[in-house]
Amino acid sequence: MSRSRPFLILQLRPEDETSDNEFAAMLKYGGLEEKETHRIRIEKSGIPEDLVLENYSAVIVGGSPFDISTPGPDKSIIQKKIEQGFNRLFDEIVSNDFPFLGACSGNALLGSYLGASISTMYGEAVGCVTISLTEEGKKDTLLAGFPDQISVLLGHKEACDVTPVGATLLMTGIACPVQMFRIGKNVYATQFHPEGDSEGFTLRIRAYKHHGYFQPHEADILIDAVSQKHTPYAQNILKRFVSRYAR
Repeated sequence: MSRSRPFLILQLRPEDETSDNEFAAMLKYGGLEEKETHRIRIEKSGIPEDLVLENYSAVIVGGSPFDISTPGPDKSIIQKKIEQGFNRLFDEIVSNDFPFLGACSGNALLGSYLGASISTMYGEAVGCVTISLTEEGKKDTLLAGFPDQISVLLGHKEACDVTPVGATLLMTGIACPVQMFRIGKNVYATQFHPEGDSEGFTLRIRAYKHHGYFQPHEADILIDAVSQKHTPYAQNILKRFVSRYAR
């Protein structure tokens, strides 16, 4: 199908291989062709200041090795620039209820912008976990008809301590309560990776084995574990998002 406005995909991963794999997964599970997207890797120069949201159908943001909860003095110059850029972007996105889907880092960036505390209290090891739809989640367009619980792939050192003020909690977990929320009608964030699959997570485990997500000696065990997992409902969230906002 042809779309008049592309989907803006913002990526923060510094490694070419993991970034390319994430982008390919977004295309695959979102049902997108590359020509229907505008991909910007912002890990080097930040979000362009002349970016015009009206030129796009929606914004999709992936994960990264950056931690929002890192003390300010310890953050790199580029991380500070990226966070400032997102705050500017969220000023427009939230006030205009512009379609947005942020995963993992996108979740922390949006949650922080909305005033939620981001900390390591609810970090989760890399792997596949079961999370639950809330009553509000069952009513949401992206989740309607889903079973009460679904499997997702994730791995994060930090998370929202609470649901941001004014946001609607859509999915929750035992180890991490804020797994998916919505602000307004069109702005979404997930702590898990809707684009995640066993191939992508195997690549990320190898790339980030020394980044503190798990003990390096656990890498092979984790790779074996995720290779057996399938998360079709999580991936369907991405597909539904794209279908809903294609214009």
